[in-house]
Amino acid sequence: MAYLSKDTLKALGFKAVGENVKVSDKASIYNPETIELGDHSRIDDFCVVSGKVSIGKYCHITPMCLVAGGSPGITLSDFCTLAYGVKVFAQSDDYSGSTMVNSLVPKQFKNEYLAEVLLERQVIVGAGSIIFPGVIIGEGCSIGAMTLVNKSTQPWGIYAGNPARRIKDRKQDLLELEAQFLKGKQE
Repeated sequence: MAYLSKDTLKALGFKAVGENVKVSDKASIYNPETIELGDHSRIDDFCVVSGKVSIGKYCHITPMCLVAGGSPGITLSDFCTLAYGVKVFAQSDDYSGSTMVNSLVPKQFKNEYLAEVLLERQVIVGAGSIIFPGVIIGEGCSIGAMTLVNKSTQPWGIYAGNPARRIKDRKQDLLELEAQFLKGKQE
């Protein structure tokens, strides 16, 4: 995987770029002036990142993900991971038939739902999952593969299904590992 150089990242005009950021040369980045990339984060091949997006430290967006922040925005807090093919949307058309849909139709003929999405610290979202506008995924949650998240979650849960349901609690042992990891980085 080839990554954009530090100079190229700077030239793209991101709102902010931290240290040791890696963005694949095969990723598609739209509206870089509204995108923040935290230290040690990575965006892999064939990802599309657009609109207002804030990516924290040590976040990984694996191949073929879509992060569509639009105007409300999407925030990935520190240590978040999106597995292969995850899609996160901060806006959606009205599919009821009451209004028109699609990006080519002027806003006066549409009724888009716009709402910020937040993934709190230490969230992992499994392959092929979809996150809808307005969702807050609580700290430490694990979202199983192919899960449709259309409502916010409570912290430290394992969620799966369509729609997402809490299956059980997630262990918090990783917090001690995070502390050890970060301590080692300071030495």
